[in-house]
Amino acid sequence: MSEPVDHEIEAIKVVLAALAPLSEKARASVLQYVTRRLDLTLPQVPAVGGGAGSTPPAPPAAGGTVPTIHIEEFREQKRPRSANEMAAVVAYYLANLAPQDQHKDTIDQKDIEAQFKIASFPLPRQVRGTLQNAKNAGYFDLVGDGEFKLNAVGHNLVAHSMPRGASKAPTSAKRTKHPKGKRVKTKRS
Repeated sequence: MSEPVDHEIEAIKVVLAALAPLSEKARASVLQYVTRRLDLTLPQVPAVGGGAGSTPPAPPAAGGTVPTIHIEEFREQKRPRSANEMAAVVAYYLANLAPQDQHKDTIDQKDIEAQFKIASFPLPRQVRGTLQNAKNAGYFDLVGDGEFKLNAVGHNLVAHSMPRGASKAPTSAKRTKHPKGKRVKTKRS
């Protein structure tokens, strides 16, 4: 009978050891991710003692509602095909869907590293250049030293064009293949 209790105590020790060195914000982020990932609904339990060591409940997101989507779930919905597209997904998520304490209008290299990992998206070889590449692709505007903001093109990509191939809109005419050796020559000026 004590075996399940021993497993719980061991799990608590492991969790506490993992969370102890993190900041309060990072702890909250980790706990939110784990509860969503395991599909848990935690009851509101008053803190024991209620003194200086107790942590108040996290404030609700803007509008008084708790976000219902996690970055990993959002990535699965949008299915980005490249690091540039994933950078746009991250920026859109942080600006529009993230919990209030994580909300931000600009992103940097640290956000790319953290959110790619949380969303289980492979990190690019050169993380440093990801945002610049996404800017060059037309998705971002540079707003400061290493800070980028999703522009209208990037917003529309995430909000309306992803996942790619989801809409059945008519496609442009297919390119005609010419038989081997029968290529049409174009006149160069």
